[in-house]
Amino acid sequence: MALTKGLQAEGTVALYGLYFDTGKSVIKPESKAQLDQMAQLLQSDGSLKVHIVGHTDNQGALDANLALSKARAQTVVDALATTYKVDPKRLSAAGVASYAPLGNNATDAGRARNRRVEMVLQ
Repeated sequence: MALTKGLQAEGTVALYGLYFDTGKSVIKPESKAQLDQMAQLLQSDGSLKVHIVGHTDNQGALDANLALSKARAQTVVDALATTYKVDPKRLSAAGVASYAPLGNNATDAGRARNRRVEMVLQ
């Protein structure tokens, strides 16, 4: 599984299959496949603890993006805990807005790489 390999190799894995409307923290239904993969990993290893970290591009106010990235991460944690019955003590939510970009925020492609959620080993 790609998630397992990423976590084992890097300690973190970027997830691009979680979808939200612009400026919103409600997870969209088309995110189910990504959530299923995350839950499968967490259910297969009961000792695994992860941070769910939200990231944004640099469009908009930094304070708003910090709050948005945290709210999105918390929505993912809540979905894993409620829908998939993952023990919430194994999860934490954090938001870092545009502080850890993977791409150049001056381009559409770079901003797309930066809008993500990551699973990070605790």
